[in-house]
Amino acid sequence: MRFLPGISRAAHLLLLCATLGLAACTSLVPRQELPLITDESCGEQVKVVSIPLPVIANSPNEGITFGALTAFLIHNQGDEVYSLVAPQLNYNQNFGLTGTLYGAINPSRERSVEFNLSRSQEINFDYEARYIDTGLQHGNLELKAFAGWFADGSSRFFGFNARTPVELETNYTNRELTYNISATWFLGRRYYLELGHRFRDVAIRHGAVNGIPFITDRFAAAEVPGVNGFTTHAPRISLIYSTYDTKILPTYGGYARFTFEPTIKALGGAADYRHYELELKGYVPHDESKRFTTVFRTMYNQILGDSTADKVPFLEQSILGGENTLRGYGRNRFIDNSFLLLNLEERIRLFRWEVFNVTADWEVAPFMDMGAVMENLGKPAWSNFEFNPGIGFRATVRPNIVGRVDVGFGKEGPAVYVGLGYPF
Repeated sequence: MRFLPGISRAAHLLLLCATLGLAACTSLVPRQELPLITDESCGEQVKVVSIPLPVIANSPNEGITFGALTAFLIHNQGDEVYSLVAPQLNYNQNFGLTGTLYGAINPSRERSVEFNLSRSQEINFDYEARYIDTGLQHGNLELKAFAGWFADGSSRFFGFNARTPVELETNYTNRELTYNISATWFLGRRYYLELGHRFRDVAIRHGAVNGIPFITDRFAAAEVPGVNGFTTHAPRISLIYSTYDTKILPTYGGYARFTFEPTIKALGGAADYRHYELELKGYVPHDESKRFTTVFRTMYNQILGDSTADKVPFLEQSILGGENTLRGYGRNRFIDNSFLLLNLEERIRLFRWEVFNVTADWEVAPFMDMGAVMENLGKPAWSNFEFNPGIGFRATVRPNIVGRVDVGFGKEGPAVYVGLGYPF
């Protein structure tokens, strides 16, 4: 991209945001001009709504990111969003310009396909795809698959345990090839059995953040298992109990899941160790309209190994921090053998508003995140728990699209996360 003389990159991107803000429109496009992202349900003339939006985020790991995107919402003849395509251009001082193309295709309420293609001028890239089908065998079988190849040059490591000081902060690039597949069967009486497999091949390289030491400049390689790279092959079994009113974007009910996931060296894993995880979630609406809904999640995660447990890669241990756990901190801020986490938020629907011919529920969600890492559940210390209050802003286009901005406050300052989907 060429920039006009005397005008900064920031000014150009702000000008781009303002220009896009005037360009929202609804149009009819012949279906043959939209291959792959439409089908017969969209009709011969497809309604396409374009919504330009600014992008502003400030995460502890990446710093300030700003830019613009335009979301193209493709509708079917029932005026539901069949697919979404969102090109995006951002700027970050650590990675330069980043171009991203995100897409989501929803042939039905039960089936969806997502993809994300992203490349930065410096280090970062992200190529991933996700497939979900919850309606097989009359709803008795669910299939999920995810595959990704990415590099994140903003990754941080502070050491192990809950009291790692910010002065020990280090930076590295996590370059990873991964997939995660699962099949879930309905057993009757609201019980489900899930079988899955997780693979990841991780390489650790120098990071993109100047002024912060590389991980092995501050920590000896022997102190941080996996810092020279590692591979994980982990089969998984989960027992699930759910009373949700719907599988996609529930508004009422409870959920409980127990997962056992062994990583097996004989299959190519870095070491023999075992993950145990218990997760409880609940949706409690306060009126029939479900305008006010209390949502909570509590999780316990434990990793166990043999006498060689110190060989468990650091990115395979129990980790807190980031947009889906402790939203007042950067990703992977706290690492140890186990964690205990509680998320609580009040999702309040302010109004249902049609903007650019798209009907969306606009929500505000004050929240509190509380959690700590520890050696095991028998050794918690109240002083180690982090309390992250915050507030979220969400726009929901049903049946399955959620855009959100979450602002969390931790002891090391605020964090602003922008993304798709609810945090839990």
